[in-house]
Amino acid sequence: MKLQHRAAALTAAAVLALSTLTAPVTAFAASEDAAENGILDLLPAPLRDLIDPENAPLRIAEQGIFSAGGTVIRSDGTFDVGNYYTSHVDHANVLYQIPENDTELPMVFLHGYGQSRMGWMTTPDGREGWSDMFLRKGHSVWLIDQPRRGEAGQTSVAGTMTTTPSDQTWYTQFRIGTYRNDQFTYNEGSQFPRGEEVLDQFFRQMTPDTGMDNDAGDQAIDNTVVAQAVAATIDEVYARTGKDSILVTHSQGGLPGWEVPLYTDHVAAIVAIEPGAAPEVGSDAYNAMVEQNIPVAFYYGDYIGQQYTDVPAAAMWSMMASTADTFTAAYTAAGRTSTVVHLPDEGITGNDHFMFQDLNNDVIADHIENWIQQNVQ
Repeated sequence: MKLQHRAAALTAAAVLALSTLTAPVTAFAASEDAAENGILDLLPAPLRDLIDPENAPLRIAEQGIFSAGGTVIRSDGTFDVGNYYTSHVDHANVLYQIPENDTELPMVFLHGYGQSRMGWMTTPDGREGWSDMFLRKGHSVWLIDQPRRGEAGQTSVAGTMTTTPSDQTWYTQFRIGTYRNDQFTYNEGSQFPRGEEVLDQFFRQMTPDTGMDNDAGDQAIDNTVVAQAVAATIDEVYARTGKDSILVTHSQGGLPGWEVPLYTDHVAAIVAIEPGAAPEVGSDAYNAMVEQNIPVAFYYGDYIGQQYTDVPAAAMWSMMASTADTFTAAYTAAGRTSTVVHLPDEGITGNDHFMFQDLNNDVIADHIENWIQQNVQ
């Protein structure tokens, strides 16, 4: 017993000494002089990680991959070696990671048109993506390949692939810049990373949808199929963690994202990154969101509005963004929370449709985290 008391006393003394020393050591080690002279590298790893958490190793407690939702289709007749009989199709494929400091709500990420979960995981120039950033903030992340896309390519609908070149079209639509005199240009003040290798990596993120006619401009995506698979994912997250999920959508993924609450009551909030449109006021999706009291945030980048005459897609995106204002007026009048964030109004400029891959993606991630802390229970 005496040894136990002595050990406890020594532990308490060590904690007190560390707390006394941490403040001055932290202040010095975080200074420019300490950084320039490599002082941080001389400290023990736990203290170094405490002082400089952004550069601390990311520690994952659990990770894996699973499928969620979907259906099984059957052919006529009975099975024999010459007659294929069943296919498991139209599900979501989900890669998940749970950090050691799992203190916050799970975040489920749903990509946009021509994309997969890869876009959340990295940037074209190889920097840290949002999935790692939010892991560091204490969220588990659940990264979806939506039905008929990426690693969830099994489909009940026969699509048609195309070889029609479209890089320049999407580059312009995404408001990164334009294509002039046989070269890609950037909008003034653009935060998109630059260089030929960067663009090569960016364009190679694009992937076709196996269930649609992929000729340029066709986006005949079944929102119900996607929404049901995302809802099944969120239900699985709840079964595994006991927590509701924050759903983060992008672009085309925003449209089925609004329908997800029709199929699950475990959505804690929706953060929509430049969705194709807001839900129509009075629609079934809108009513489900009102009933479940789901906080919503819309995020829009720069180069949106009629004043950007040199940005071809600016007017189109202005029209799309206006739907968020209509939604928010009705939603807040119903006593619910909806926030429309135009990043330039926050002093965050130069962002395009892929703000989560821009050079200041960490700044935007911090802004979203602040919104979550203020608005999501």
